Amino acid sequence: MQFAVHLPAHWYYPARFLAVLLTIGLVSRPVLRLCLRPGFPLASTGIGIAVFLIWIGPDALWGYRHHWLFDNFIAGTAASSVDAVLKQNVMFVGLRVAVSVALVPVLEELFWRGWLMRWLISPDFLKVPMGTYARNAFWIVAVLFASEHGPYWEVGLAAGIVYNWWMVRTRNLADCILAHAVTNGLLSVYVLMTGQWQYWL
Repeated sequence: MQFAVHLPAHWYYPARFLAVLLTIGLVSRPVLRLCLRPGFPLASTGIGIAVFLIWIGPDALWGYRHHWLFDNFIAGTAASSVDAVLKQNVMFVGLRVAVSVALVPVLEELFWRGWLMRWLISPDFLKVPMGTYARNAFWIVAVLFASEHGPYWEVGLAAGIVYNWWMVRTRNLADCILAHAVTNGLLSVYVLMTGQWQYWL
């Protein structure tokens, strides 16, 4: 979108924020009405904290992110694409945090565990209860979720497995959204406190 309409970055991110917000509101409102209340809020928060630690742990302990398994032409490179000027822009940083915490968890959980994991069981996915376990669907979603995260694919795989398991365990999309939001919120704080912007590719 940024390149298709040639928007400068300081306008592109607010526009993307509004576009995603409107999409969720218009397309997913009936689903969200049914899944806005977590059944296990404390446990979901704990799951989110655990996934955050899984995400930053390997780099903090071993620092292998630039090994060829993670830094290559397929996975990409763990480096931020955010301009240095934008890192000092309060509106941009605020929107980036809001997108990470409020929109991305909703959008991704609706897609990965609300739709795809059920659609892989049956194309008539609305008849498949939330959290239904099927081995192929579980692992396909975990692997695709990993691939979405580029050079962080191995922690993405671990996160996908944990979120999938939590969906099967709770059968409640809101619990997965909450866990995902906690993970992203903590990661946002970590990025801003340590300056490790590569986590925000």
